[in-house]
Amino acid sequence: MRRHIAGLSTADAAPDQGIPNGVFLVRVERAQHRWHAQKPYYSCLFVVLEPMDMRGQRFSARLYATAKALWKLNWFLRDFSYDPELLGRDEIDDKNLVGLSGVVKISHAVVNGTSLLNLDAFAPKDRWSELAIGTAGLDDPTQVAS
Repeated sequence: MRRHIAGLSTADAAPDQGIPNGVFLVRVERAQHRWHAQKPYYSCLFVVLEPMDMRGQRFSARLYATAKALWKLNWFLRDFSYDPELLGRDEIDDKNLVGLSGVVKISHAVVNGTSLLNLDAFAPKDRWSELAIGTAGLDDPTQVAS
């Protein structure tokens, strides 16, 4: 059976990746724990608040909850002002993640032909004005501590 698909012949080989690499002020719009035998993770949908020319764009990313990746999940939760009492009890409530905001540095990587979005660094939202100018200090978690 043949099908006609309009625009197929003119489609780009590498479509726009959506959000570029960089530093963004974002808000968590949705978060959901996903169980996986080797790599449990939180699937998060973020909406860009700043810079203004990117405002409203959405992107999703994973925050892994494996023993080796707990440091990064903790860094995210602290810098996005997650409830310290719940964090102190080692508890994450998906509903409490929605609405949290902060700064995130993202990059794209291609692994086995698949483009992945990486969450490279985090910072509290009150640091946005200084981090929007440059990305200095976002590469080292010790320099971004709240």
